[in-house]
Amino acid sequence: MKIALVGYDTEGKASYEYFQSQGQDITIHDQSTEIVVPPGVKSVLGKNYLNNLDQYDLIVRTAGLSPKKLEATNPGILSKTTTLINEFIKASPTKHIIGITGTKGKGTTSTLTAKMLQAVGKDVHLGGNIGVPPLTFLNKLTPKSWVVLELSSFQLIDLSASPSIAVCLMVTPEHLDWHLDLDEYLQSKSQLFRHQSPEDIAIYFANSNLSQQIASSSPGQKIPYFIPPGAYINQGTIMIDDQVICRTSDLKLLGKHNWQNVCAAVTAAWQVAQDVTAYHSVLTSFRGLEHRLEFVREVNHIRFYNDTYATGLQATIAAIEAIDGKKVMILGGYDRMSDLSNFASYASEHQEKFRTLLLIGASSKRLAAALQAVGFTNYVLKPELPNIGAIVHEAYGLAQSGDAVVLSPGFASFDMFKNFTERGNQFKATVNNL
Repeated sequence: MKIALVGYDTEGKASYEYFQSQGQDITIHDQSTEIVVPPGVKSVLGKNYLNNLDQYDLIVRTAGLSPKKLEATNPGILSKTTTLINEFIKASPTKHIIGITGTKGKGTTSTLTAKMLQAVGKDVHLGGNIGVPPLTFLNKLTPKSWVVLELSSFQLIDLSASPSIAVCLMVTPEHLDWHLDLDEYLQSKSQLFRHQSPEDIAIYFANSNLSQQIASSSPGQKIPYFIPPGAYINQGTIMIDDQVICRTSDLKLLGKHNWQNVCAAVTAAWQVAQDVTAYHSVLTSFRGLEHRLEFVREVNHIRFYNDTYATGLQATIAAIEAIDGKKVMILGGYDRMSDLSNFASYASEHQEKFRTLLLIGASSKRLAAALQAVGFTNYVLKPELPNIGAIVHEAYGLAQSGDAVVLSPGFASFDMFKNFTERGNQFKATVNNL
């Protein structure tokens, strides 16, 4: 077949290896002229990379490229467009696949679920939006393997098959600069459930109407978590099926918001095996993922936390709630023009939690205006700070003994950094050099 790989990033490279091993005729299309394509492989690079795609038998869309953008340039092209996730599900020798989506908590919940299944002796592979394209481990799978996939709305929007166990975490409006509107965002998440069979399982967060709405797309068995019959919190313990898994005080994960993620993971794993001892061991030792409420170090009685993964203000609120004491919060970044009023109201109602807010980046002036509108003035507006070194030193100077300095920006990183990982790594390097 003549195949166009549209987008040559992490997913694109995995797709190339997969189709190249089949001897397919591959052309790489990418908007960047800086990428290095494999020797001898045809490519179309630069601003016209979406032109003339109708000449191919198959188009492989990278997750970050909207199908609408493909369709706008090449009407009718979506009928022969696929994705890495669709190809993986089609080719997988195992149907033991757990798909996990939601606005926040996907990576933590997916990792916990995988670790718990490993603890009961399953052959488990973790991939998807967490950074490991599942095609890279396809050849390691057997019919008895289990696969846990973290899946974003970008990956789900044109999903053509659903996993046997699908999980929807807390959902709030996000990525509305990429999606047409909130309804399209919710419909994308719903694809995870829509193609399930009546024998499949749909797990959802009981306290979120949007999560319940998304899971209702499934014809399978619906199981809420945070209330029975899923895992739930009862008098300081995490329980399921009247069995205590562990105490919340024994969790190493920071923040009550992580109780939701733990309950989601326990509910998913419980559908596979009911092993209290194994799950207790995982939950009481797992300290979380890099860049999520990550303690970096303490300098002169000031604690530094890297929460660069917080690219929405709801996640920032979770960080504020999770970390004790007065905080210098580093907020701001690329502005997707989301509503700021909820965060401004929260900040105004919880002023005792802050030493101050340090507002940086492209969104800083709009965030300052939102705070001003509710009478919150305890912020320092510094859009001119040129790099993370200057930002960290500014925050360090604002903090007092016993405080925490928290990078939990609430916005994407694209105004100053390649991605959230680069932002977090530069923050940690600067803090470690103080």
